[in-house]
Amino acid sequence: MMKPPRICSCGNIVTNGELCDCQMKAKRERNARHDATRPTAAQRGYNHEWRKARAEYLLAHPFCRECAKQQVFTPATVVDHTIPHRGDKRLFWHRANWQPLCAPCHNSVKQRQERAL
Repeated sequence: MMKPPRICSCGNIVTNGELCDCQMKAKRERNARHDATRPTAAQRGYNHEWRKARAEYLLAHPFCRECAKQQVFTPATVVDHTIPHRGDKRLFWHRANWQPLCAPCHNSVKQRQERAL
């Protein structure tokens, strides 16, 4: 059964589960402010050396760990840091802290887990 539409704080009627235009605009602005202060991927350590190690790890661990918990074997495309490294190079390169994930799991399940911390 479909949930009824909701009324956004700006007064627009919005399909349940979707964002209003004002919410999307606020989200884009918030992300732009965050990106303006965030170091580049290369500055955070995701350089040629990382790409090479990532490729080797994905060859050895080809399936998404989250999907495998549901007995679904999806190819992994992301090497995720189980414990966020937050710039700690030792933790960044510690392979026991890596896990293979597919992009949907990395971008949804993992992000939800990190926001909960």
